[in-house]
Amino acid sequence: MKLSENFSLKEFTKSSTATRLGIDNTPEDEHLEAAVSLFTEVVQPVRDNFGSTTINSGYRGPDLNEAVGGSSRSQHCKGQAADIECRDASNMEVATWIKENLEIDQLILEFYSPTDPDAGWVHVSYRNDGENRGSILTASKVDGKTVYSEGLG
Repeated sequence: MKLSENFSLKEFTKSSTATRLGIDNTPEDEHLEAAVSLFTEVVQPVRDNFGSTTINSGYRGPDLNEAVGGSSRSQHCKGQAADIECRDASNMEVATWIKENLEIDQLILEFYSPTDPDAGWVHVSYRNDGENRGSILTASKVDGKTVYSEGLG
């Protein structure tokens, strides 16, 4: 099944952890609807602008989310979020473009380093209920803990 022109459900639900542990990572219908909106409104436009776009983490059903130690409130569990990278652009460039051009619920530049533009990834979420917050954050490690700060960089 296609979520948008260039993305399939298979790549959004693919997980080496799910495969290794025999976890069924098939989304419920409501999560599938949310995923179609996420890809139509955010991920496909990123692909259209930057070219090759990789999904590092997509949908996580309850069992997979528990197996990877994810938050029970994660939008990945609702089909509303993806962690992405683009081959021909730094994560800062991708995050900045999303901020300036797309409606989002949450945008997090995660573990980016100006000295290594390929470090980290871009977490993006979109809600298909029209309640998008437009939250923009940067995640970094401080003394071994993840710290979130407002804005990019």
